[in-house]
Order: sequence, then structure tokens, then C-alpha cells
Amino acid sequence: MAFELPDLPYPHDALAPVMSAETLEYHHDKHHQAYVTNGSKLLEGSGLEGKSLEDVVRESHGKNAGLFNNAAQHYNHIHFWKWMKPNGGGSIPGNLEAKIKEDLGSVEKFREDFLNAGATQFGSGWAWLALKNGKLEVMKTPNGENPLIHGAAPILGVDVWEHSYYIDYRNARPKYLEAFFDSLVNWEYAAELFEAAS
Repeated sequence: MAFELPDLPYPHDALAPVMSAETLEYHHDKHHQAYVTNGSKLLEGSGLEGKSLEDVVRESHGKNAGLFNNAAQHYNHIHFWKWMKPNGGGSIPGNLEAKIKEDLGSVEKFREDFLNAGATQFGSGWAWLALKNGKLEVMKTPNGENPLIHGAAPILGVDVWEHSYYIDYRNARPKYLEAFFDSLVNWEYAAELFEAAS
């Protein structure tokens, strides 16, 4: 079962000026497409055909680096597009907000820790809000790694590979992270994942 590139849930220019149409054209249409194309080729003959994408990610980790890198990035990006929406940010749905306060201190503290995780991830990678053993935690991972391989469920993730922000923010990764958190996050989607993982 080959991987397929999902359509963006909004037009390319819908997130502007926070994230430009040019960024989405390169990021979705070129970078994500490459993970899909390469991942589909590497899936053939891997013994993991027909498994769910989550299982391909978990089972290829540490065993088939090429397949893992492309499958994990495909997984990460499927969610990344849904973790954003026009006029995002703002208030967090009740159950998720309550759990953030319970496990991470406050929404302000969570924001600070999440932005810091993204800013301090050296090189390419991701910052995450994840649910592990019933508790929310902020984590960061290199390259295409994600919470799945650490026994956790991703609730929110932000891509800090340069292709995610360089056109719009050049080398100012912290500014991109603030803009993502304050103006793009689709908290309803994060809350859906939280409810499903609980």
C-alpha cells in the first residue's frame, strides 16, 4: 500500500502572512511529496507493506533507516498540516487546557517550554506536546523522529526543519515558533488527538 500525499486542508495562501503560499508550495508540494515518493519505493519489499503508517514508523525504526526517515516524516506532515488553520492559536478546548495546567503548570509555562524545545532542537527536527503514560509532556526529536517511537502519542507538533520557515523568517526560528503557536495552531485538532489518546 503506497503512501499518498494528502491535500492541504486549506488553500496555499490561507495561512498568509504567518506562513506564505510559497512556503506551503515548497513544503507540502515538494518536500512532503518527496517523503511520499521515496517512502513508497522503500516500502516495497520491506515486509511492512499493508501495515498502518504508525506501525511502519515504529517497526522500521532502528532497522530500516531510509524507510523510517521517509515514513516518519510522512506521518509527521500529515498531522502538521492539520495542526494549523487560518486564524489559529487562541483558546485551548477545556479538557486539553485542564490537562496542560495539571501536567505542565500553566498554559504560559507550556508555551514557553514548547517554544524553547523548538528553538533549542539543534539542526533539523520537531518539538512536541505528547501524551505518555497518561501525562502530557513537551519533547523534541531530531530529524524525522516522533513521539510514537518513544511510546507516546503526539498531540501537537511543530516542524523546525529550515524548509518549514526559512522563506518567511530566514534564520529567525524563535519568531516562526511564536507565530506558529500564537496564530496558526488548530487547537481543536490537537484536542481530538488528545481525546483519542486518553
